[in-house]
Order: sequence, then structure tokens, then C-alpha cells
Amino acid sequence: MAEKAQKLESYIWEGKDRKGNKSKGELAGSNLALVKAQLRKQGIIPDKVKKKPKPLFGGSKKITPFDIAMLTRQLATMMKAGVPLVQSFDIVTDGLENKGLQDLVMAIRNDIASGTSFAGALRKHPKHFDDLYCNLVDSGEKAGALEKMLDRIATYLEKTELLKKKVKKAMTYPIAVVVVAIVVTAILLVKVVPQFESLFQGFGAELPVFTQMVVRLSEWMQSWWFVVLLGIVGAIFLFKEANRRSQKFSDFVDKYVLKLPIMGEIIDKSAVAKFGRVLSTTFAAGVPLVDALDSVAGATGNAVYRDAIQRIKNDVSSGTQLQASMRQQDIFPVMAVQLTAIGEESGNLDEMLEKVAEHYEGVVDDMVDNLTALMEPMIMAVLGVLVGGLIIAMYLPIFQMGQVVG
Repeated sequence: MAEKAQKLESYIWEGKDRKGNKSKGELAGSNLALVKAQLRKQGIIPDKVKKKPKPLFGGSKKITPFDIAMLTRQLATMMKAGVPLVQSFDIVTDGLENKGLQDLVMAIRNDIASGTSFAGALRKHPKHFDDLYCNLVDSGEKAGALEKMLDRIATYLEKTELLKKKVKKAMTYPIAVVVVAIVVTAILLVKVVPQFESLFQGFGAELPVFTQMVVRLSEWMQSWWFVVLLGIVGAIFLFKEANRRSQKFSDFVDKYVLKLPIMGEIIDKSAVAKFGRVLSTTFAAGVPLVDALDSVAGATGNAVYRDAIQRIKNDVSSGTQLQASMRQQDIFPVMAVQLTAIGEESGNLDEMLEKVAEHYEGVVDDMVDNLTALMEPMIMAVLGVLVGGLIIAMYLPIFQMGQVVG
């Protein structure tokens, strides 16, 4: 059994090379003595060697799914080059700056070095490696094709994270329009309208209905702005908590979000792309179709598609063709069903499903770009209507007074 590796720490050093020139740098090592010995092997006489101080605030950065995708890609590259798995982890660790990710990688490396399987080591960290990831690694280990499987997983993760990023980008713009509109309107009502209100008091004439409505709204906002702010923050918090704690509420949101204009279509097409990408990856890894559909159901990110895929799984278990069951669900696009049918008939289901994923990833990409281009003038239009409306309401009495004087 291999000796368990010690935890690596970062050390900052200063010293002189063989020619007497001063130099300094950073080196990873398990203890101070080994770092000094390593420096001497490199021809450096160390003067000062000390542990790299930890940051005062923050500490380790959060480990993101993108970090896991990059880690998988690096391991796949190392193993394709013929580097053993444990040594691959050592090489990858040296290049990591995120302390949290470095600790995670070293923990997995130590488990593997002590005799645990790769999949078994990953299963100890469910927060970062889900069942799909662990099952695919397990399949790769048993088939003796771990480097190919890691390459396939890395591609899947990269494509999935890119798709998520695009969908988030699409959702950010409408939210930005609403937030900017609310903030600008609130500032005008609380700070600008009261200045005009004091001016109107000296007119002695009745104000226009539109101006009266804006003035009343301004007075209400001045008195209750704090309650409004708390209400908005509270509503957002309650929505998030309900979405996280209640499966029924979360499913309800997933169902109606697909009916939203533009955004609903983007989310719909992204779910189809995820369906194709995950099912292609798992099926190509040798996972039986019924078991693969189990993994796909939870990966689409939408309850409507999750339930539909569970029904497809039941149909396939009883002998129905995949494409026939997909057609019955009435939510999959015609092209996705047709490509699946071609894949089943030709025996190249994984390749056709990959084409489904690529096509709908491209569709989402185009829709996000179009939405971005559309939202810029929309933001200007919304702000123009709000600001322009308030300005007209404030100047109407002045215009009317000018007409009377004229």
C-alpha cells in the first residue's frame, strides 16, 4: 500500500544561485526542511524560507463547477500523455492557486494513493462530484479507459457550464431593466418631485390630474420607502426559500417559467440541449439506456422535463423506443425527436444525441445574443417613459400657467 502523502503548503523563499545572484520565489512542499532541500537541488542557497501568509480576509475561494471542469480536463490531458493517476494529481496541485481546491485535490490524491478507487475517493465529496460524475468515472475505471472517460466528462462539464452561463446572462438583462427602472423612479419620486411640490403650493390653482397622482405617489414613497424596500427584499428572500424548501412550489415555478416570452424559450431549448449532452455522454460510456435516463432526469434543470424523462424511462423499460416515447411527451422539438429516431435506427444514438446537444446549444447562443441586442434599446425605452412621464407631470402645471398668462 502506498504511503499517504503529506499536505502541501506554499513557502516563500529568498536566496542566491550558483553565480551569487539574488533570487526569490514561491515553492510548494510538505515541510520547511524538504523545501530547503529542494532549493539546494535546484542550485539555490536559501537565506530566508517561510510559509506564505494566509490572506487576512476571505481565505479559500469557493470551488465552482468551472473549477471542477478545468480539473477534469487537466487530469484527462495528463493521463492521455501516459502520466499515472497519482502523479497527475501531484502535477495538477502544483499549478493550483485556490487553496480550497488544492486541499480537495490532495484529499482525493491521498485516498487513491492509500488504495481507494478513483470513484470511491470522489464519492467522499458529493458537494463537488455528483452521482453522474462518480458513476461515469466508475465505468471508465472498470472498462480500463479512464483517460477517455475523463476527456468525455470534461467536455460534458465545459459545455454544460457554458450553457448555464449563457442562460444566466439572458436572465440578467430583464432583471437589470426592472432594477434600474425601480431605482431611478424611486430617486425621482423621493428627491426630485418634492422640489416641484413646494413650487406648486404657491400657484393657488388646481393641479392637473396626472400631476396630482404623481405628487400623491411621491408623498406616499417619502413616508413608506423603507417599508417598500423591506417588502421587496423580503419577497425575494421568501421566494428563494420557498423554491429551495418546497418541491411543489419549485415545480410550479419551473412549469410557468417555460411560458415566459423569450426567456421561457431559452430555458426550454437549454433543457433539450442538456438532455442531449448528458444522455450522449452516459450512453457512450456504456451505461444502459434506462439507467442513463435516470441521470438525465435530474440534469435538465427543469421539473417539466424531469417528469417527462421519468415517463420516458418507464416506457423504455417496457420496450417502447426512445424516440416514440419522446414524441408522446409533446415537449421535445421535432428535430430532437427525428435525430434520436435516426440514431436508434442506425445504431449511432450517442452521436445523434450529441448533434441534438450541439444544435440546441447553438440555438440558445443565438437567442441570448439577440436578447442582449434587443434589451439595450428596451432599457432606454423603459427609462425614457418613466423619466419622461415624471418630467411631463411636473411641468404640466407650469405649461398651463403659461397659457393662462398668455
